[in-house]
This record gives sequence, C-alpha cells and structure tokens, in this order.
Amino acid sequence: MAVADAAPGSSGTTGVEITRMTFDEFLAIGPQGLYKADEPVVIKLPASVQGLGRDEVAARLAEMTVTLFTEPGDKNHPGRWETRDIKLRDFFADERNLSGTDTWHRVVSNIRSSPADVNAVIGFDAEELFGYGNSLYAANLWISHRSVFTKNHFDEFENFNIALEGRKRFIIAPPGVRDYYPRSVLKGYGDKSQVFDLDDVDLKRYPRLAAKLARRRDFVLEPGHMLYLPLGWWHQAESLGDMNINVNFWLKSKKILRRPHVLGVALYTYAHRRLNGVYSYKPTEVNS
Repeated sequence: MAVADAAPGSSGTTGVEITRMTFDEFLAIGPQGLYKADEPVVIKLPASVQGLGRDEVAARLAEMTVTLFTEPGDKNHPGRWETRDIKLRDFFADERNLSGTDTWHRVVSNIRSSPADVNAVIGFDAEELFGYGNSLYAANLWISHRSVFTKNHFDEFENFNIALEGRKRFIIAPPGVRDYYPRSVLKGYGDKSQVFDLDDVDLKRYPRLAAKLARRRDFVLEPGHMLYLPLGWWHQAESLGDMNINVNFWLKSKKILRRPHVLGVALYTYAHRRLNGVYSYKPTEVNS
C-alpha cells in the first residue's frame, strides 16, 4: 500500500496523506474492509478496466434524461442550484453547458436501474463489486466543465467515485458537527457548512475548524482511479478538466447508526426535499 505526499493545507495548516492502494489490495479487503477502516482511499484501477469517455457516453446515452444543475460561478454563493430535466444529447449540443465561469453547469443521472449501462460506462461489473441489493442507493453519472465547484458538505452514504475523464480536486476532512459550523437544518442545509470552501477559511471567524483542517486530505482524482469516501466525512470537489465525467456509487451502511447527527440530518433533509420538490437522485429510466 502506498501513500501520496501530504498536501499543504489552507490557512497555513498541513494536511494528512491520502492513502493509495492497488485494485488487488482493494479486492483483498473488499468494500466492507474499507467501511471498517473509515479512512478515505484512492484505488488505482487496472489497465484492463477502460471506462467510457465523452464521445462514447454521448453516443450510448444520448436519449437519456438527465438533470441539469445551474448555479452562479461563485464559491461563496449561499443559495441552492436550479435544476431542470433535459436529454443528454441536448446538454452536449449546447456550448453554454460545456464552459463558462459566470455560471456553472453540470448534469447528473442515477442510472442504477440499467446495470448494463453502468457496467459499460465504468468498464467493469459493478454488481459483482458493490451488489445491487438494498445497500445500493444510487449509481450517479456526473458530467461537468472546468471550474464547477461542489461546496463543502457530507453524505449519508458510503461513496465510491470513479474518474472516467478529466480531473477533480478533492478536499476531504474527518466527521464532526460543531467544528464545521453547520448551516440551518430547518432550511434543508444541515449537511452543509457555513464554510463553503475548506481551501479558504477565516480561522478567526471559524477557529474550531483548525484541528479538522490539520487532518484534511487534499488531492486530485485522475482518470483510471476510484476514490473511497467514507460516510459522514466532509468534502468538496472542483472540476479541473475541460470535460469531467465521473460515476459514483452511494451505498447504505449501518455505520450511520454510529453517527446520529448524520442520520438525523439525512432523514430531515430527505423529507424537506420531497416536500419542496428538490432533486432527490431517484433512479432514471435509461432508453439507450
């Protein structure tokens, strides 16, 4: 097992090395072994695993309905993204969706209902590795252009993220509640921090974050690599490539019972989103 160099952290702190392992090392311990260790890991996929790039994804899934997220190109914008459903072919046909700094565009679709498409896109049998039973909540296809930023937040699922095209910079920090200055649960932002960007933290205003920043992982996820992101860990991501294509798997885990804040926020946020019609990552019917 190898590790990367520690990255310089924000506000003068130094982060912790991200653990790296081969695919064979991952197979030896399996997803459950990573859940138990509860540490983020970058796994190098074998050369025989060849996922699809932009042209192949566009051709195979052209008629698939995806959800287009748009939001101002501002890391400190406090509002929620706007969404609308479009065909994937229409996303690729509109140049405004493929670039821009004033407005960010990304699409997502939960394609777990079509295992054949999932396997074709990522280049291996996802069912064999992760299973398609009750534990798999979503297999999300994400496509974004350069500079698109996902603000600091946590998820209630174990997360495996595969980079197919482009590069993404991740910052990941350990679980916690009070130290991250969470936003309003009642407004549906309980999984998000008042500190949107862990790379730009005013420690005079948010002093409790200093200890968490000292344990952050700061790295770039490259094509041919898969990130394991543990349930409840805070994280953000920034797209670095002109075109960035990722598939991530969200899997339910009993670990959430040991993190009652994550469970409580997840239950309330799910109800809040359903009540207010906010996108909820329901499986998409794929017509390819």
